Amino acid sequence: MTDFADDHELAAWAATSAGELLLDVRRQGLEGRALKDAGDMAAHEHLMKVLAEHRPDDAILSEESWRGTESAHDRSLTDRVWIIDPLDGTREFSEPPRDDWAVHVALWQRGAGDGSGGLGDLVAGAVAQSALGETFHTGRPPLVPPSSSSRTRIVVSRTRPPAFVEAFAAEIDAELVPMGSAGAKVMAVVRDVADAYIHAGGQYEWDSAAPVAVARAAGLFTSRVDGSPLRYNQDDVSLPDLIVCRPELSETILEFVRRHGTD
Repeated sequence: MTDFADDHELAAWAATSAGELLLDVRRQGLEGRALKDAGDMAAHEHLMKVLAEHRPDDAILSEESWRGTESAHDRSLTDRVWIIDPLDGTREFSEPPRDDWAVHVALWQRGAGDGSGGLGDLVAGAVAQSALGETFHTGRPPLVPPSSSSRTRIVVSRTRPPAFVEAFAAEIDAELVPMGSAGAKVMAVVRDVADAYIHAGGQYEWDSAAPVAVARAAGLFTSRVDGSPLRYNQDDVSLPDLIVCRPELSETILEFVRRHGTD
């Protein structure tokens, strides 16, 4: 049995192995809702087993079991909480050969983070985009290359891009890049497929924890749309908005939101 003493290594292996399992599920010939449900369940059960085996004293916050019973350990009483999304972008996963879906594994630790005031922060994370054969993680932070585009690219939801982002793009003559899962969108900035991801309108901690951990490790700017820090392992797990972008774009984005809001 592999001894994952390093949290970064464990996050990366857990996300990668869950993603490989999801590729196997995709090959079973299922379609539509049956494929979505099979993928959600297989990845969730795999990650819960891996974390229970290797980090039995830690709590877990997972999208697939969030109803206040997500772990044998109370999140309020533990110093370490794994925040996972076993399959981010279920719709895209169910539409082979789309690759804009991901597995998210992040670790929050109490007392971590500069300026957290003891509230805690993300300390490790991994995002597996298995259909691309890639896992991005904090143990080996990705190097974000210089932007390859002369025109700013903003990645947005393929089904419901926020109106204020469309207005911002029009103001600065940016290109909108439609994409599926939140993890895929954040990794698009890491990969130089986009320069910014701006979202408002509803997400939860598991949608962004691992992608934000990786983005921070890569040197990207991350915040709420009002510029305040992204906080995780809160009693209310709703975290409805975020910005992830190249640092040089952050003030331009925040200034637009200050002037126009997100309505």
